[in-house]
Amino acid sequence: MKYSAMLLLAAMGSLTVQAQAESDPLQERPDKQAPQPSFPKIPDQTYLVPRPLSAIPEGAFGDKVRLGYQLFVNTQQLRDKYVGNELNCTNCHMDAGRKANASPLWGAYFAYPAYRKKDNKVSSFEERIQGCFNYSMNGKAPASASPELVALSAYAYWLGMGGLMDEANISGPVPELSDAELVKGAKREDFPLPEILAKAMTVEQRANLPGRGYPEIPKPEQAYSPERGKEVYVAHCQTCHSVDGQGQAIAGVYALPPLWGPKSYNWGAGMHRVNTAAFFIHENMPFGKSMQLTNQQAWDVAAYINSHERPQDPRSKGDVKQAQEKYHNDSDYYGVEVDGKVLGTEAYPIFPKKS
Repeated sequence: MKYSAMLLLAAMGSLTVQAQAESDPLQERPDKQAPQPSFPKIPDQTYLVPRPLSAIPEGAFGDKVRLGYQLFVNTQQLRDKYVGNELNCTNCHMDAGRKANASPLWGAYFAYPAYRKKDNKVSSFEERIQGCFNYSMNGKAPASASPELVALSAYAYWLGMGGLMDEANISGPVPELSDAELVKGAKREDFPLPEILAKAMTVEQRANLPGRGYPEIPKPEQAYSPERGKEVYVAHCQTCHSVDGQGQAIAGVYALPPLWGPKSYNWGAGMHRVNTAAFFIHENMPFGKSMQLTNQQAWDVAAYINSHERPQDPRSKGDVKQAQEKYHNDSDYYGVEVDGKVLGTEAYPIFPKKS
């Protein structure tokens, strides 16, 4: 099956959902922590392949792309400025944001601007990244059009556009865009594209590139269980992430990330949802995948990981029950009693300083 045909199949699966979202007034759609769109893997599916990092061009535009790469793989250089935990972007977006089925940057760039329940508005690509800093990084979002957001946008754009050009046999460097264009994202009719690509792919096809999220897996036969998940964690996860879930640090630098507690993602991050974590874990963990967890194991261990206390949801106004009712009504443990404690009531601080 040709790549363009496969893109169309992936896009068709999301049209109904998007049409429903666009038909409802925004004010009638409170945030309920909607997960990122996920689709089951298609056998023999092919995916976009970004150009190698060695192909990043020289010059001012290339410098922005290189800075974006550096910030993505070593986000800790922004600790205390915009980052409040011990994670890097590449912990959830594998292979420096290049890996298909690990929420790659190239897929996200062509999926924005888009409506997000979390923000209750249509968000640009830079606003999506700002959300990552606020929630996944438990930090503080850089200002709009800041050098950091421009660089991360440039890196995402370069990965995606270069891959699409190669698929279409378009030679030459990736066209340079202004900072103002870069931070918007590519899901728009006025996005500048090489003519061949503009004719070959619709906006919706570009927005639904195969492999852009975490592949959906079926719900488990048994209701997911943190108790069973602990057994999975001990057998397959604690070697890397430690028995207490706090990861592994060498000379204060975390080589393997903490999964809960004060140094991990907060209660507003997408990964705190059991289904999102299960999809990610099943596809990408254990790291290196010397073995494959079953669907049941992935759901159970995701439940175990996300049934631990972590930093507070930044949207909470101090009332866990109120925040739970407004933001957490599906597939997560915020506001739920576990081991005699209601999760969220003893949440760790938002954007704590390390120094």
